Amino acid sequence: MIVLTHMKMKKIDVILALITGEITGWFFYGMLKNMAIEVRYLDWAAALVFPFLALFGLWICFLLGKKFIFIFQAAKYLLIGILATLVDLGVMNILIWITGIATGTYYSVSKGISFLFATFSKYFGDKFWAFEQTNKEEMKKEFAKFFLVTLIGLTINVSIASFVVKFLGYHIITLFNSTAVLNEKMIANIGGIVAAIVVAIWNFIGYKFIVFKK
Repeated sequence: MIVLTHMKMKKIDVILALITGEITGWFFYGMLKNMAIEVRYLDWAAALVFPFLALFGLWICFLLGKKFIFIFQAAKYLLIGILATLVDLGVMNILIWITGIATGTYYSVSKGISFLFATFSKYFGDKFWAFEQTNKEEMKKEFAKFFLVTLIGLTINVSIASFVVKFLGYHIITLFNSTAVLNEKMIANIGGIVAAIVVAIWNFIGYKFIVFKK
């Protein structure tokens, strides 16, 4: 067991936690609005509760991280991952809006493009914040490893998302017994979220022990 009594929580930790919580709250508020689901005072929850929960969760992980550093690293990685997931879903929905297609091969292509946007946008966040790697000498070699881990993650991501949309979408809609509750675009987002969770675990292991290992 490694005890890091000198570790301190930085201003950037607080700022990114609050930003992530705020963006996440408003994202889900907008998603529910688009689904025509009204929840009283949800706008207040988005503005106040989500940022507080994000900061509180990071603080708890910081305390635990004094004994097990990977816990604090995982928490920061999770915050970067949430922002990247929102980029992922945002780009995916823009492409669906442009093409008007939320199933089949075109959906898989849109999902792959959005995943690449999200992954490359979080590279510097993971490197310099989550894993606190400041070295720049071997960035080409490091980026090659990062790309390989990401490429495997991309395969997993697109495969899971496509499986959910193609094979489970009908059964999910049937379970709710109403296309008014869940439609193809909503199933597409569910597929994206499930895929993002699985790949987040894979990427953390790969980044920590292969790409950003000290």
